[in-house]
Amino acid sequence: MTRILFYLDEPGAEIWQPAFEAAIPGLDFRTYPDWGNPDDGPAYVFAWEPELGLIAKYPNIKAIFSLGAGVDHLTRDPDLPTDIPIIRMSDDGLKEGMAEFVVMTVLMHQRYMPRMLASQRKKKWRRLFPPLARDVRVGILGYGALGEYCAQALKPLGYQIAAWSRTGKTPENGVEHYTGSSEFQAFLKRTDILVGLLPSTPETTNLLNKTTMAMMPKYASIINAGRGTLINLDDMVALLDSGHLSAATLDVFVEEPLDKDSPLWQHDKIIITPHIASITRPDTAAQYVASNIKRIEEGLQPANVLDRSKGY
Repeated sequence: MTRILFYLDEPGAEIWQPAFEAAIPGLDFRTYPDWGNPDDGPAYVFAWEPELGLIAKYPNIKAIFSLGAGVDHLTRDPDLPTDIPIIRMSDDGLKEGMAEFVVMTVLMHQRYMPRMLASQRKKKWRRLFPPLARDVRVGILGYGALGEYCAQALKPLGYQIAAWSRTGKTPENGVEHYTGSSEFQAFLKRTDILVGLLPSTPETTNLLNKTTMAMMPKYASIINAGRGTLINLDDMVALLDSGHLSAATLDVFVEEPLDKDSPLWQHDKIIITPHIASITRPDTAAQYVASNIKRIEEGLQPANVLDRSKGY
C-alpha cells in the first residue's frame, strides 16, 4: 500500500485527498498532523512549507514531492536529510497555468496596460500607441520546463523570443538561446520585456540589480513569476522612478504576503499579484506524483529530481 504524508497549512487543503485517492488506488493518505508514527512504514511526502525539522522525524520517507515548482521552502530546513530525493512539481496543469499568466502579462506590457491603469486611477484620458507584437523582444530568464512551455505559448503571437539559461539548450525555431554568464549581458541588451522564471539559488539571488537591469533597453519592463529573490526591489524601483524601466509585474516576493506598508502597493508602474502565476492543481498534480511513485517502485529514476549542487 502506498502511503502519502501530506502537508499544506492553508484553508481548503481537504480537496487534495480525493484527487490522490483517484490517482492511486488503495492509497493511505495522511494529512498533517495525523501522519502517524515515524515507524509506520515507507512513505512519500507531498508538502508545501512544512515545519522545520518535521521531515527528519520520519526515517522511512522514500522521496519528497514539492507541492509547487519551487523547492527552497524545503531546502531551507537545516535538518532535512540529504539522502532523500526531492522531486520538483512539473505537471501539465502547472505549466499551462504559468503559460497563461505569462501570455497575459506580456500582452499587458506590450500594450502599455500598466500605464493605462495608472492613468485610470488619476482619471486621465491618455491615449497611447503601443508597438505590435512582432516588434517586441521578449526574453525568458530561465528555460526549464516552465520557460519552454511559455515560449511555445508566446510564439503564435509573433514576438521576437529569446531565452537565457545556465546550461546550453537544444536549438529550436523561434527562440534565440543565450547561455551562461558570458552571454547574460547580450541577452539583457536585446530584451524589451523580461520574464523571470529562475529558481532561487545563491547564484540567482539579486541577479537583477541596478547594474544588470540598467543593461536593458530604455523603457524595458520586467515580469517576475519565478522567485522573489531574483530582483533587488530597491534597485528596480529606482530604475522605474528614473524612467529607465517602464513597468513591472511582480507575482513573487522574498517575504509573502507582501507587507501592507510596502510602497510597492502604491507605485504607479508596478502591478502586484499574490503568487498566483501558476497554482498546482490537485487532479494533474496527483497524476504527476502517481507516475513518479510508479517509477520509483519499479527501480527507475523519477522525473525532475532536484540537483542539490545546483539548487534546481
